[in-house]
Amino acid sequence: RRLFCLYLQKRERGHVLFDKVCEQLNLLEKDYFGITFRDIENQKNWLDQSKEMKKQIRGAAWNFSFNVKFYPPDPAQLSEDITRYYLCLQLRDDVVSGRLPCSFATHTVLGSYTVQSELGDYDLEESGTDYVNEFRFAPNQTKELEEKVMDLHKNYKGMTPADAEMHFLENVKKLSMYGVDLHHAKDSEGVEIMLGVCSSGLLIYRDRLRINRFAWPKVLKISYKRNNFYIKIRPGEFEQFESTIGFKLPNHRAAKRLWKVCVEHHTFFRLVSPETPPKKFLNLGSKFRYSGRTQAQTRRASSQIVRPAPRFERSTSKRYIMSRSLDGAGVLMSAQTITSDTTSTTTTTHITKTVKGGISETRIEKRIVISGDADIDHDEALAQAIKEAKKQHPDMSVTKVVVHKETEITPEECEE
Repeated sequence: RRLFCLYLQKRERGHVLFDKVCEQLNLLEKDYFGITFRDIENQKNWLDQSKEMKKQIRGAAWNFSFNVKFYPPDPAQLSEDITRYYLCLQLRDDVVSGRLPCSFATHTVLGSYTVQSELGDYDLEESGTDYVNEFRFAPNQTKELEEKVMDLHKNYKGMTPADAEMHFLENVKKLSMYGVDLHHAKDSEGVEIMLGVCSSGLLIYRDRLRINRFAWPKVLKISYKRNNFYIKIRPGEFEQFESTIGFKLPNHRAAKRLWKVCVEHHTFFRLVSPETPPKKFLNLGSKFRYSGRTQAQTRRASSQIVRPAPRFERSTSKRYIMSRSLDGAGVLMSAQTITSDTTSTTTTTHITKTVKGGISETRIEKRIVISGDADIDHDEALAQAIKEAKKQHPDMSVTKVVVHKETEITPEECEE
């Protein structure tokens, strides 16, 4: 995850924040993504890009997340590798969190492509035999799963990160819950169900099984009133009249949230242009309309991208090693020593977790130690430390330089 702060006026509209984030990420195919925030009930909401932010975030913290909003049915049609990479990051999180259920076999395949994308070709000497157990592939990861992932990873020699991500997406898009946005509800008989919104339509789940599906072409109208959500369906082949199906949501805010998600998905995936959506999709008295580009418009814009393929650094996935107890002293994560004729440079990574005032903070520290048999030039050592730090990360800085001079202890001193 990447964390950065942006300074905006509260009166700015949502698109200002969204555009700044996309600029930071060097993302042009941005219409598949959106900004989310948590309301005072801790429910996820999509930031409306056409409205002022302060009118949407009332009484809640101004913390935002960048997420995939519209999951493309065919990721291969995306124009740029960087877009597919950000889609992969979202889907990895969906899988690990359990939002996107997978079989054991699928977990192994997706995990193997994740490892290939991040580490490259299998290398026993460099990675060892337990390198896979640092990654997180599944909610309940087992040793057997890790071994299967490693077995598959051995077969991908020469596969580039972009190819590995494409294979990952080609497999994950086949999952039944791919791109489904779930909402808690009850049917007309008061039975607990889940309503799922996706690119193809509205799905109904009971006890994790899909019991019904309403494709967008069959849906005539979507509306809500108080905490009730309604869909009007076209008559079937052997039916004469339209039918309306109602569901009960936890409250009116949940009903409106679901309704807006449905309107946006229908407009994005079904319409050529959002300027003239069918009037029947307007809620009773509501003026909400999806204001972004549709998938058709996005594909046309993507086909006109002429810039060179952007270079970007792939960040590491969630790792088990980050969830270990880090209280107190720092945990040594890695160490590397480079020896020359006159000096030896050792780089170590330490992670320390502290809790202050109920807030947990994780500090990642690189320690670079330069040692030698003869006296070390301090200025040269400082320059070398800065060089090593920049090599680790361009934004890393040297905050402290400590010089130790060691003297050799004679055998006589040891005997005392």
